[in-house]
Amino acid sequence: MEFSDLYSNRILEIAGAARQMPRLDAPDGSARKVSRVCGSAIEVDLKLAHGAVAAYGASVNACALGQTSAAIVAEHIVGATPAELRALREQMIAMLKSDGPAPTGRWDDLKYLAPVRGFPARHASTLLVFDAVAEALDRAGA
Repeated sequence: MEFSDLYSNRILEIAGAARQMPRLDAPDGSARKVSRVCGSAIEVDLKLAHGAVAAYGASVNACALGQTSAAIVAEHIVGATPAELRALREQMIAMLKSDGPAPTGRWDDLKYLAPVRGFPARHASTLLVFDAVAEALDRAGA
């Protein structure tokens, strides 16, 4: 697989169409994650209510792969439970590191990141948003 195969048209479309998610004023949990490999950085804020994410904010300064995973998370995170989000992170790690299946359902677009598995140096940036969300959940006590 060529390095250029990573940046499919669909990945570039998702990254390019990412909605801005302003940071939250009084989040229940926040976290910042930075990829040592490429310098991508993601900060997330979560508000929780009734056992699920009620509001989400983020600052994304990442490569196209980090932007893509962050955009997909931003699109679908509100309403997700902490357990669902932790399971999603584990599924993404398995997809990239041990040929696990891509997420399905509302997280189906994450399948476009499956080619990243062949490029271990890009795993960290692709997983940044999932690591940040997990840490923010921990800080929120969820």
